[in-house]
Amino acid sequence: MARPRTDVGTFGQFTCITAHNGKVKARVRFRDDDGQLRLVQATGDTRTAAERALKKKLTRRDTFSAGGRDLSADSTFGRLVEVWLADLDLTGRLAVSTRSLYERNMRQLVMPAFEHLLLREITVRKVDQFIKTLAANKSYSMAKQARTVLSLALGLAVRYDALRENPVRSIAVLHKPPSQAMALTSAQVDAIRVAVRGWRRGTGLSGPKPDGQLEQIIEVMLGTSGRIGEVLAIRKCDVDVTVSPARVRICGTIISPTGKPTYRQPHPKTEKSTRVVSVPSFTAEVIRQRLVLLANEPDEHLLFFSRNHTPLTTNNIRRRLRAVMEDIEVEGVTPHSFRRTVATFLDRASGPDLAAEMLGHTSSKITKEHYIQPDENVDPVTAEILEALAPRRDGGHGVA
Repeated sequence: MARPRTDVGTFGQFTCITAHNGKVKARVRFRDDDGQLRLVQATGDTRTAAERALKKKLTRRDTFSAGGRDLSADSTFGRLVEVWLADLDLTGRLAVSTRSLYERNMRQLVMPAFEHLLLREITVRKVDQFIKTLAANKSYSMAKQARTVLSLALGLAVRYDALRENPVRSIAVLHKPPSQAMALTSAQVDAIRVAVRGWRRGTGLSGPKPDGQLEQIIEVMLGTSGRIGEVLAIRKCDVDVTVSPARVRICGTIISPTGKPTYRQPHPKTEKSTRVVSVPSFTAEVIRQRLVLLANEPDEHLLFFSRNHTPLTTNNIRRRLRAVMEDIEVEGVTPHSFRRTVATFLDRASGPDLAAEMLGHTSSKITKEHYIQPDENVDPVTAEILEALAPRRDGGHGVA
């Protein structure tokens, strides 16, 4: 082995040693971000190549930090996701349902495309093509959700100095395809009521008969504008039928974490969503029926529940509703259809601001864009106003 040769480079004093196999090893003591000195080394066919490799390592500030959660440009995207998920849990600012949704979207939509790439290999072009392809082959909604979690994760990489900038910020704008909210008509609502009341109540059917809760839940959704999770989270103590009109406090939602029991979350989707609404008589009647059934239960007991007195899941209600709609061959009806119906009826009667207040939205813009079915009818007062343009009885020969 040749004698070590010491030189002074950009990063301080480094040493080059030629091994028996002819390779040259360059090494240096490097003061890391945590203040600790660590030995960093690299090899090459020549002294110049070894020094170049060492300087490249140091410039990229590779994997020399003692912190197990540190990232570098040479970390894999899979490693970034691990750190990102741990960071979400550390901050604890996300609702359990949102945290679960983020992880699901990351693992199902994004990871298959990026898992084994190094962070420095994730370019604007790759991200742009991925999002466009997902939107074209799957849906706008999936592409939007994938973009959200990908941007959050890569944003963390920027904050950890593993990337200089977030490539998601430079991709093309994702254009939402034209669509409009569709509300149910009064006739359609009545048809759904009839279908739900008659579902699986004929003779000769195996299995337990429906318990009647689905039709009652629909009446409460129509009377409160509540999301399905919010309606399933209503308790005895949240209703007051001693006043007229009866009132319901929307102050929770049902959560079903993956692999864990379903439970009631003590707040709805957003802070603005907590609200007290006055309900119509048909909703109040359903609530009275539930209260009679729960007369001997504590005030914290849910209005709607399983046979074991545990919370119903939102997916359970969606499945039941789909089964009913299949029997009458009606497509596109979901629990959210009733929420859009409420918004549209209120808008027609009093405008979007009241609809937004009822739905628990922070602004009427959200309500108008996603919940209110556009009204093609122009105010008929225009006909009265335009009568001024009618032909004159004298043949229209007026003074110029």
